[in-house]
Amino acid sequence: MPTRLRNALSAALIALSCLLVPFGALAAWVTYGLADTGRYVTAMAPLAADPAVQGAVADTVGAGILHEVAPRLDPGLGTRDEQGTLRPFVYDAVRSFTRSEAFHTAWDASNRAIHDAVLSALHDGRDRPVTVDLAPVTAQVKRHLADDHVPLAHRIPVEHTEVAVLPAHELDRLRKGYDVLEVAGFWLPVSAAVLAATGIAVAACRRRAVTATALGTALGGAFLLLAVAIGRQLTLADLTEAAHRPAAGAVYDALTATLRTVSWLLIVLGLAVALLCRLTQLLAQHRQASPTPTADPTPKPTRARA
Repeated sequence: MPTRLRNALSAALIALSCLLVPFGALAAWVTYGLADTGRYVTAMAPLAADPAVQGAVADTVGAGILHEVAPRLDPGLGTRDEQGTLRPFVYDAVRSFTRSEAFHTAWDASNRAIHDAVLSALHDGRDRPVTVDLAPVTAQVKRHLADDHVPLAHRIPVEHTEVAVLPAHELDRLRKGYDVLEVAGFWLPVSAAVLAATGIAVAACRRRAVTATALGTALGGAFLLLAVAIGRQLTLADLTEAAHRPAAGAVYDALTATLRTVSWLLIVLGLAVALLCRLTQLLAQHRQASPTPTADPTPKPTRARA
């Protein structure tokens, strides 16, 4: 094969390989990171101690409890009066609960239950909303209120209150995307590795091909890191309640921590390999340029024997 054709083919294969790197990393992160319940719960566990997350949970749970139980406490009182009486006690109790060890346990259990419910909905093919039951949290808050001798606390009904975390109309689109990513999570990284190896093998100058592959990998990592940052901005911009943006940002950062680590590894590894190739090239050039000792062509005189 002519040298020019080999170089062109090598460049095309390496370019395609580097293009697949960020998409392969993203698909693998979804398939083997987000889709794994254990890894998901582990990633979300530290957020139970995050003040922004605790505040968002307290606001959401407190509002849900007031909405569900206030009209049922005393028919002789108005709903607004009941809510005005209970509001500070409920919110204080919920905030106190979010700072307790019981909340950490409930947080992990809730995340595991939600993740299992989402995965089940993605695999069973039925169009139904994914919900979470607030009854365990309501029972904990009622216990806190009763321990603090809050009026009417004992009359708070603990009922199964289903809160939708994933609407039914979004399941079909999410299911199709997940099926594609589940396949791509394995084949895209494998394809990128095979294309890179083939491109290096057919290249006329393999050192140059390795350098190009390394720099392209680093560029793919930088592109992925930029995409994660842009995704964070777009995610937070879509939130209607500005007060919950710090909590949403903390959740986004926790879920994408592995993806950011992989991005930096691609950048560092790519640049390190490219630098190593450059150093070996300079060393080879230095050895070629160094003068080598040559033998003296003039014959040495020999002494005649007496």
